Amino acid sequence: MIVWDLVVVGAGPAGLSAAYTAARAGVRTLVVERAEHPRYKTCGGGLIGTSLAAVRDRIEVPAHDRVDRVTFTREGRQEFTRRHDSPVVTMVRREEFDDRLRAAAVAAGAQMRERVAVRAIEQDPEGVRLRLADGTTIEARTVIGADGSSGVTARHVGVRYRQVDLGLELEVAVPPAEQERWRGRLLLDWGAMPGSYGWVFPKGDRLTVGVIAARGAGEGTRDYLRRFVDRLGLTGLPAEHDSGHLTRCREEDSPLRNGRVLVAGDAAGLLEPWSREGISFALRSGELAGAAVAAGELAGYERAVGERLVPSMRAGYRLLDLFIRRPGVFHALLATPPGFRMFVRFCQGRASFDEMLERWPIRAALAVLDRLPSPRRPALPTPARP
Repeated sequence: MIVWDLVVVGAGPAGLSAAYTAARAGVRTLVVERAEHPRYKTCGGGLIGTSLAAVRDRIEVPAHDRVDRVTFTREGRQEFTRRHDSPVVTMVRREEFDDRLRAAAVAAGAQMRERVAVRAIEQDPEGVRLRLADGTTIEARTVIGADGSSGVTARHVGVRYRQVDLGLELEVAVPPAEQERWRGRLLLDWGAMPGSYGWVFPKGDRLTVGVIAARGAGEGTRDYLRRFVDRLGLTGLPAEHDSGHLTRCREEDSPLRNGRVLVAGDAAGLLEPWSREGISFALRSGELAGAAVAAGELAGYERAVGERLVPSMRAGYRLLDLFIRRPGVFHALLATPPGFRMFVRFCQGRASFDEMLERWPIRAALAVLDRLPSPRRPALPTPARP
């Protein structure tokens, strides 16, 4: 039986980044994936500058739009649009983006096995055995789990989550007039449920329309999506995909490794808590995991995540807290030139939230807001669980 140096479970951005990095360093790498590329993935598909930088030397990004205008609304009202002189977010279709990453990992020397489901993980000091759905096993010296927050690797490592949200999304085919209406422009709507928001992302002849809110308000979240789509005048247009998913943000002290099994991306609960942006965290954590395996220093992965990714997540929780308590202030700040510049700097990857929150004017403004009493919000109906 072949004993691989590394087996990566999951062929999304995190797993393929890990495989690419390790294989380029000469690590004998196998990627196993339960689906088959190209495959649809529930995801807004907006790439911020941090993601573009992570793949710049690896692939040509299959962009369907580059957005330079952002429309903001609060529960469908108080609308304003801001424009920047260069693209703020790049729009991709995940089936194409992930397939480019797959091809790059294979070109770097990784091998792929698709339609392979991992059912259990066993390990000893010498290595790891993956038990597959067909009853066979794969042996590896090290495993990187990138099979999502509900996957077998996250359970094996014991990942714990601080925040769980439900995202619902439609991929809608739109006629030429709607394509023109949305070309180069995205929309963000701050919803009525605490911490919720909706989005419209343009992708040529499609729009990705979605909403996200805390898990436990399933019917309220579905109603938000229905009302959002109706308000946009998109009701009745054919949906190529109608899907949902849970996003999970880790507890800060949640494990990233159990022996010779590491987790990256969604499997590790690594994403930005306010926006729930996860692609940049997947690409970066996958690369860090692959580099740690190549260096033979698995503990280095945990240190690197703590230094490079955790501070941004900590700042994201700070922003989410402000967004939940004071959505009106949040909306008003984005209408100001400094507020929109901050938003653009994050989107373009020129500054992380933790770096921006360290600036004195922002620290002072947050301190003032913390001292003010929280405004009362109207009570919402008790939601049904999804």
